[in-house]
Amino acid sequence: MKAKTILKVENREVAVSHLEKIFYPDTGFTKGQVLNYYASIAPVLLPHLKGRPVSLKRYPDGVNGLFFYEKQCPSHAPEWIKTAKVAKSDGGEIDYCLLNDLPSLLWAANIANLELHTFQHRAPALLRPTALVFDLDPGPPADLVKCCEVALLIRDMFEALGLKCFPKTSGSKGMQLVVPLNTAMTYEKTKAFAHHVAVSLVAQFPALVVSEMKKSLRAGKVFIDWSQNDDKKTTVCVYSLRAKDSPTISTPLQWSEVEKAGRKSKPLAFEPEEVLKRVSKWGDLFAPVLTLKQKLPAFGKVKFA
Repeated sequence: MKAKTILKVENREVAVSHLEKIFYPDTGFTKGQVLNYYASIAPVLLPHLKGRPVSLKRYPDGVNGLFFYEKQCPSHAPEWIKTAKVAKSDGGEIDYCLLNDLPSLLWAANIANLELHTFQHRAPALLRPTALVFDLDPGPPADLVKCCEVALLIRDMFEALGLKCFPKTSGSKGMQLVVPLNTAMTYEKTKAFAHHVAVSLVAQFPALVVSEMKKSLRAGKVFIDWSQNDDKKTTVCVYSLRAKDSPTISTPLQWSEVEKAGRKSKPLAFEPEEVLKRVSKWGDLFAPVLTLKQKLPAFGKVKFA
């Protein structure tokens, strides 16, 4: 019989267990520390999760053990875990979990869900993306520093269009750029626009970037994954832990940090204590992503200097 502790969280009871279990063997980071991190970061994380169906990625034996994705909200979930029905490509529906509050977030962490992967839409508007996203994935020997070079090119293009975008690390080897929209939009438009940007950038900088998914084309270049702009695809959520050797986090960045990293080959990797200090100092650098309203221009205006 598993020993459980019942936490009183807001108006819910959340059962947690095996808090001493080591989830990140290289650093000794435990399950209890995972829960503590998510509880501490919740004030800035939850607004980014609210209403967004979450694809769970569970590591019951830690990052070195087997893991599995779980789209269907588990049958053993408490009755107070909210869900959203999402249509499957081949028919039928999946009831995704919604982690709208702290009890739900801690419940997910307790079942060893280390990573939070969300859609670009919120329920019930499942076909209306709230943002456009670029996932920058470096092909060795290219690295995160090379991603910063590409991120700055994309930022400058959007600034010329009068639009703002916001950078974050993926918590892994790459990074993401998010262009908030929060206006009437479709995936057909965001995906086509993102593809156009990627192809335009490849035409201008063929030695630096690639827009095709073939891994054989990526060596030494940065793959601009424009295909994430799809109602069936998820992207790691800002402030999510990643299941790497150490508990790195998908962390919002200031553009000055991106510029400095590109100049000085400075690595950008942050763990829980660092991220919490950053939030204490600067607040949520991704807060504008939730509210800033922008519209995409016509393709013809997309140009690189």
